[in-house]
Formats: sequence, structure tokens, C-alpha cells
Amino acid sequence: MWDLLMDPQTYPRMFRGVGVYERAENAEGQPIPTVPGGRLVGPTAAGPVYLVVTDPGEVFELQCPHAGSFAAIRLRDNATHDTVGTRVTVTFIGLGRMGDDIASRERAEITEWTAAGLDRVADVLLRATTSVLVNGEDSPARLQVGIARQLVSTGVVRSYRPDRGIRQLGGLAKWGFTLAGGYAAAAAYTPDRPAVIDASTEYTFSEVHRRTHRLAATLTSLGFDEHTAIGVLSRNSAAMVDCMVAAGKAGVDAVLLNTGLSALQIREVVARHELAGIFRDDEFEPLLHGVSPDIPRYSTSPPAHGGPVTVDELVDYDAPHFSRPAQPGRLIVLTSGTSGTPKSARRPQPKGFGTVAALLSRIPFRMDETMLIPAPLFHTWGLAALQISTPIRASVVLTERFDAEECLRLIHDHRITAMIVVPVMVNRILDLPRSVLDRYDTSSLRVVASCGAPLDVSTVRRFMDIFGDVLYNVYGSTEVSWATIADPADLRTAPTTAGRPPLGTKLAVLDRNLRPVPRGVTGRIFVSNHMLFDGYTDAAPPTESGDMLDTGDLGYIDADGLVFVAGRDDEMIISGGENVFPRPVEEALSLLPQVSEVAVVGVPDREYGQRLAAFVVTREGAGRLDRDMIRDYIRHRLSRFSVPRDVTFLDALPRNATGKILKRVLVQAG
Repeated sequence: MWDLLMDPQTYPRMFRGVGVYERAENAEGQPIPTVPGGRLVGPTAAGPVYLVVTDPGEVFELQCPHAGSFAAIRLRDNATHDTVGTRVTVTFIGLGRMGDDIASRERAEITEWTAAGLDRVADVLLRATTSVLVNGEDSPARLQVGIARQLVSTGVVRSYRPDRGIRQLGGLAKWGFTLAGGYAAAAAYTPDRPAVIDASTEYTFSEVHRRTHRLAATLTSLGFDEHTAIGVLSRNSAAMVDCMVAAGKAGVDAVLLNTGLSALQIREVVARHELAGIFRDDEFEPLLHGVSPDIPRYSTSPPAHGGPVTVDELVDYDAPHFSRPAQPGRLIVLTSGTSGTPKSARRPQPKGFGTVAALLSRIPFRMDETMLIPAPLFHTWGLAALQISTPIRASVVLTERFDAEECLRLIHDHRITAMIVVPVMVNRILDLPRSVLDRYDTSSLRVVASCGAPLDVSTVRRFMDIFGDVLYNVYGSTEVSWATIADPADLRTAPTTAGRPPLGTKLAVLDRNLRPVPRGVTGRIFVSNHMLFDGYTDAAPPTESGDMLDTGDLGYIDADGLVFVAGRDDEMIISGGENVFPRPVEEALSLLPQVSEVAVVGVPDREYGQRLAAFVVTREGAGRLDRDMIRDYIRHRLSRFSVPRDVTFLDALPRNATGKILKRVLVQAG
């Protein structure tokens, strides 16, 4: 018990409402020195709190000198002839001076809060299996009620015109809860509402439904059927949407090729899936030189002299009517591999309205949103946004390439209400000069949903300070879809949190024996929901525990039920016998005003087995920063094992096409 209470991380993990542990800094950004014999627990509204030992092994205090208040904690052996235990006595002095929120609490309330936190500390010692979160998944009846309530309150299943409602459900009955079914249903209800807008095109829901029907007929007449697959190598565009929807209608699988793949990787994916045709932007034709010329190419770009047949030309073919396939075509997404050939994951078709309700339970999308999607559609998150856009009948604005200022212009011009991004896009927007940020009216934004990698503390706070409390952080993967979602209230309390499970999701933190760990203890994150992937086409599935899949991440659940991700299981290093995670070092360095981007990786070390190496991109004009300053900064904030032995300054971090940092490239460089 003493050892746990001596660890500053125990308090935010075990006591509700504490938020996150942060070392306090002075006005110059330097850590506040601790008092003699004490350690800093973290800052509060009243100032920093210090942990001061007055009687080793038995008595210590949590002191807040700025408020003149403290808590004295005494531990005593409470063993009897048949039990072993510890009696903990807590005495608060001047607690009301810590802030108005605490001053307004009744004594019984504070006593209950303290006892509950100490019970969680005891759970760690007793190995209680408390790290399980369930949002409706344990009760089918409760889950269905939650889904219905969510859909009715949002308006997804409300219809003021019975005739339109019947046609809407008819589209879903014919094509299922797929992109094809979504566009068919929306076309039946609001045929003239803009559905897809790109730089050169704007199509209504009825036009998308009609175009993709004609394209599906052409695909069928060309010999594509339920036994074939096509590749789609395209940037975000209306033509790419046409291909995905039409393939589904024709029963053809569509493999969404990452535009950042090399020619060798593309050749391997084409061979692995035995692709019968490739739809690609003209700019990517050089990447297909190693692919057999017998595989036909079709262009998703505007017509070019002497080029292959375009999507528009295929739509205009006078193809005969085609029969609806027994099963719609599947969308196959490539995982975000950063070396070698990425694995291919079969995405499941959404299973009813539960898929929509799950995201709506944590992100307040509304009917008739105007949604900007700069996140790639070949990425799980961009694709998920497109899928949810049809039941809420959102007008989707697509950008071929991400440009931070262009996104602000589109928000201004189209009065965008929701934007779907990956974290690097959030950082690039914040890197714009304040004069550029002020040039555009972004007040229409209600939701900015980010997914694909963690957001650091400074990014979360700066973005919401500038754009308001509109930021949502989605934690998930290609394999499990979503796991948790942090809303703005969560992020204000704990900027590094991954949030809470949405409706219909179960999350557990398990040990090596696949047994739940206590709250606050780090373990492997497992997830279950109805959108788990249908397996890899070319690799063994992840570890399973019951109905849950291993995410490959390590993390913990705090006292408030918030999930925190410590990092990938394979990123943790053992340095001198100590387990060390790169993520806390990245979070600490991101708080430095001179740091624009940072990545920390483990590299081999003869003496310690492994050591940390930091790669830093500095912010122009933000002041001097060198290797020793970074090492000293981390030494004062984290353990000595977390101090990076190597610090390398770069102009930019290597990233893949979805914006993820290529850490394996950095490991090789280190």
C-alpha cells in the first residue's frame, strides 16, 4: 500500500475527478523544484501539490502550499490472528481552500470519495478483476432500447412523409446496410439533396444512386461478378465513391489501395487478391508498371487524350439490366503497415442501425450535416465517416489532398458542420499563422472527429481554445473499428484519454493470462462490438478472449472509467530491467513550445538492452532547443529510464499516406 501511495500516478488513476498527472512548471516552462524530501504530485487550480514523507513507511502528507491546505495519511498494520491488512487514516486540513468545487462538497461526500479511491488502491493489491467496461453489450434488450433512443433522438428513423419512409426502408431492404443501401435509402427520402461534392463535381443522392446502378450494370457486362475483385487506387473523389458503391451493388469485392504504397507493394497486393481490374487516378499509373498489362485499367480522373476508359464513360455505357447478387461486394482495407506489405482486412457490412447508433452515442452528428472528409477514404476512419454520412443524409465534401488553409476555406465557404481528420491534419491546421486562422469563419463547426493516432496534450488544448469544444478523439483500429471515443468534456479533464466505449461496445484490460486487471493497472486492451473485422485475407487473426479481440495496445482504465493507451505492445522497451513506454516521453516533449512534432522509439543498446531515441521537429521562431535541454527536461519530469539517450533533430517526421509516423524507419535510423 505504501509503495502505491508513493507513486504520483496512483492519484489520477484511482481517485475520481483528478484528471491526469502533470508536473507543474514555472513561467519559464521549467519544472517547479520539489520541497526538501518531497516529490511533486501535480498541479491543481490552487497550485502544485507535493508529496512529503514525514515518517518513512508510515506517514506522509500531500501539501498545497499555495492554498495552505494538506492531507495527512497514516498507514498502520491492522493484522489480526487470521487476517492481514493495513489501516489507513486520512486527515484533511483546509481542504475547502483548494477550490470552489471542493468547498461546495459535504463532508460525507469527501469521505466517500476518499474511501472509494483507497478501495481501488486495495483492489490492485488484491488483483481485483475490475478493468472491464460495457456499454449495452451485456444486455441485448438494453442495447436495442439504447439504439432506438439514439436513432429517434437524432432523426435517422423519423419520417414525416410515410411514402418516403417506406421507400427509404425499401432501399435498405434491397441493398442492406451498405454504402449502396445508404445511398438508395437517402435517394428515396431526399433525392435532390447534395450527396458528394469534390473539386469538380457535385452529385445529389439520386444522382449517386442512379450513376452507381449504371456503373454496376457495366461492371457486370464486362465480366466482373461475385467471384472477382477490383482494386481502387484513388484519392478522395466522387469517382472513388462511385467505384465503391457500384462494386457493392455488383457483388464485386473492392480492395482499397493505399496511395502511399510502393510499386512493389501494389504488385504484391494485386497478385495476392488476383485483382481482375484496377480503377486508378492517372497520376498513379507509374506505380502499376510492374502489374500485368492483361489486367485492365480504368481511370478515376477526368478524361485524358489517349488514356484508359474513365468512370464517367463506364457510367454512360448502355449496359443491360443486371440481377442483384446474393451477397453485396465487400470492402477490403489495408492495415496501416509501416514496413513490408500491409495486411488486408475484410471490413464487415454494417449490421443494422446499431452501427450508426454506436457512433452517434458518443459523437453528436445531426441529420443533414455538411461533412468535410479530408481523411483518406481508403483508411478505415475516412471510410467509416462516408458510411455514416448516408443514414444522416449528410452532404459530403471531399478533398483530393490535404491542405490546412484549404480546409479552413472549405469550412468557410460550405459552412461545414463536421470534419473528419487524422491527427497530423489537426497539427497542420494549428501550425498555420494566427493571421491565417483568423481569416476564415469556422463558427459553423460543431464536430471535428480525429482518429488514427494519439493526440498530444498541447494539440488538444490549443485546438479547443481556438475552435471551441468541438474535438472528438476516436480510438480504434482496422480490426476492431471503434473501441472508445473521447468527447470534449473528457478531453478537457484528461487531454490524453482515449475516452469511453460507445454503445454496443465492450472493452477490457487483460493480463498475460487473459484475466482482467484492476483499475489503474496497465495491461492489454481487448475489444468486442458488432463491427469486428471479418479476418485478414493473408495473415493469422489477432489473439481472442471470448468474444473480444486483442488491439495490440497496452493501456489502463482510470477511476472515472476513462481509457488511456500507453502504446503498442511491441513499442514497450526494457531498459536496464525497467519497462519503459515511449508515449509519456512524447507527451512531455510535446508540451515544449519549441516542439512542433516528436516521435520516440526504442533502439538496441549493448549495456541496457534497449534505450530511447527521440526525433524532434522544432517550431520555427519558437526559441532555441538542444539535446541537453531535452534530456534535462525529461529527467525532471519522468523517471531516469525515460530520458532519451539519443536526440535527433529533423525537418519532418517520416509518415505514411494516412499520416502515421513510420517508427520503423526511425528505429533503423537510430
